[in-house]
Amino acid sequence: MKLIVSPRAPNPRRVRMFIAEKGEALPDIPLETLDLVKGEHRSPAFKALNPMARVPVLQLDDGRSLAETRAICTWLEGLAPEPNLMGRDAEERAFVEMADRRMELTLLATIANWIRHGHPGLANLEQPQFPDFAASQGEKLHGITAWLDGELARQPFVAGERFTIADITAFCGLEFARGLMKYRPGDAGLPHLQAWRDRIAARPSAQAGA
Repeated sequence: MKLIVSPRAPNPRRVRMFIAEKGEALPDIPLETLDLVKGEHRSPAFKALNPMARVPVLQLDDGRSLAETRAICTWLEGLAPEPNLMGRDAEERAFVEMADRRMELTLLATIANWIRHGHPGLANLEQPQFPDFAASQGEKLHGITAWLDGELARQPFVAGERFTIADITAFCGLEFARGLMKYRPGDAGLPHLQAWRDRIAARPSAQAGA
């Protein structure tokens, strides 16, 4: 196997953090790094692996390539079911998936739009950039994080009582905003979200892909 990633990008970081949480339950997976700013993800060789030209991609031993972060994590969870990160039965899997999809499609997607259209360093990735759209996504983020702060006021983790893939998705999204936009939930008056972020950041896996 080989995992193709890019430094600091949130979706490769999600997979690397997921792998780190599995620890010795997974074999060592070699990494190949692409420079997105240089456009290496648009090369014919990489697009032959993933025509969407996005990282991460997991190249399997049988020659197939698996793209999309959640699909890669599902495959890895099947390979190493413990420690469990996606739900132990159908009911728990459904609720974990609901939480993870909310983190991906609301929190992370909004942060990505805010940064890709608002940060000058990413102009090469998002052509053209729309500053007004970036500003609207920054405003939208306030409502999403306020809702998440309320969730974390009543439960310790994003999907409930234990750490799951939903925490990984939310954490990597917030760290993307922290790194490029200096976003900190505590500065926005969100103490529960800040406390959760700090607890997740203390996990050894949080350094994977940082």
